[in-house]
Amino acid sequence: MKILHCVEFYYPSIGGAQEVVRHLSERMVRAGHEVTVATTKLSNRESLVHNGVKIVEFEVSGNAVNGIKGEKKKYHDFLRQEKFDVVMNYAAQQWTADAFFEVIDDVKAAKVFVPCGYSALYDPAYASYFKKLPAILRKYDATVYLSNDYRDINFAREHKLENITVIPNGANEEEFTEPLSVERRRFLRTKYGIGGFTIMTIGLYGEKGHLDVLKVFRKLPVSQATFISAGSIRPGEGNYDQFEAEAEQVNLSRKLIGKRVVMVDGANREDVRDLLKLSDVYVFLSNIECSPLVLFEAAAASIPFLATSAGNSAEIAEWTGGGLIVKSLEAPNGRVRADLKDTLWKLTKLAHNPRLRRQLGSHGHDVWQKKYTWNRLTEEYLTLYEDAINRRGAS
Repeated sequence: MKILHCVEFYYPSIGGAQEVVRHLSERMVRAGHEVTVATTKLSNRESLVHNGVKIVEFEVSGNAVNGIKGEKKKYHDFLRQEKFDVVMNYAAQQWTADAFFEVIDDVKAAKVFVPCGYSALYDPAYASYFKKLPAILRKYDATVYLSNDYRDINFAREHKLENITVIPNGANEEEFTEPLSVERRRFLRTKYGIGGFTIMTIGLYGEKGHLDVLKVFRKLPVSQATFISAGSIRPGEGNYDQFEAEAEQVNLSRKLIGKRVVMVDGANREDVRDLLKLSDVYVFLSNIECSPLVLFEAAAASIPFLATSAGNSAEIAEWTGGGLIVKSLEAPNGRVRADLKDTLWKLTKLAHNPRLRRQLGSHGHDVWQKKYTWNRLTEEYLTLYEDAINRRGAS
C-alpha cells in the first residue's frame, strides 16, 4: 500500500500524537508499505526521511476556528495531485485535518480519521465546527477511536455514524520487553540522587497534574521518598516556573528531610523510559486527555499507575488491570481534577503494600504484552486500511 499519514507535528517533535504516528508509520514501512507523513515544517528536522518514512513539510499553522495560516494551498495541491491508496488524518482541531476537510471530495484515496478526543467539544468557540463535523465524518471510509466510551466516539454514536472502529493506544515493545539491568538501575539512582519509595509523572507542565502530584507527595507518610518529574524544560510555559520553585522548597525544607524532587528533561527519552522502569508507582493527575500513552507505558514497565479519570484512563485501568483511578472532580470545559485526599489515601496504600504493587505491575505487563504492543496495533490499522481500500474499490 501507498499510505499518507497527516499529523500536525512529527519527529523530531515530541508528544503523544507524534509517537503514535511514528510507531505506526515505521512499522508499516517494515511490513513493506510505502509511508509518507505530511506535517509542519520544523527548523530542527535534519532529514526528510526517518527510519524509512518520507516526510513532507508545510509551513502551516492554526486550525479552522483560529484560522489556518501559511502554505495551505501547497498542502491542498499536494493532496489533490499525489496518488495514495489510503490517507489517515490524525487528530481533529489542527491544520492537517481541518485543511484536509476542505478538499476531501477531491481526494480519491480511501480515507481514515482518528479524531483523538475532541478536546474543544465543550468550547463555545467551536460550536460551528462540531455542527459541521458529522457530515464530514460520513465522508470517511473509517473513523478510529482510542476508547469505547469517550466524548469523540459518543459524539459519533449520537450522530448515528456507522464507520466506527476502536483501536486502543499502546506502548513500544522494543523499549519495554527487557527489564532494567542492575547496573543501569544503580547508575540512574546515583546520577539523579534517587532513594526510597519512588513515584514518577511525565508530561507537559500545566494540565498534566505535576503540581497536584507534588502536593500529594509532600504529605505522603513515608520516611524516604523521591518524586521524579519529567517534562519539557520550558521556563515561562504552563506552570513550569511554579513547579520548579515549589520543588526547590521541598528539597530545602527541614520538615521534609528524606523527600526529594528530581526534575528530568522529558526530551531524554532513554533516561525517562528507564526511570519509569525503576519507579515504584506512576502517578498521573492530568486534567484532560484522550487516551494517555503513559499509562500503557507504565503497564509495560511493570509498575502500577494511579491516575485521574481524564480521557479513558479508567478504561485503561480496566483493560490492563495495572492501575487504580482516583476520585476525579468535574472541572470546566469537560476537564477533571484529582481529589487530592483520595489520591493521598490510594498512594499511601500502594507505598506501604509492595505485594499489591507487584501484583498490579505484573498483571499490567502481561496484558500489555498480549494486547497493546505497537506491532499488534499496527496490524489492526493495516487490516482496517485494506478493508477501507477494498470497500472503496467495490463501490
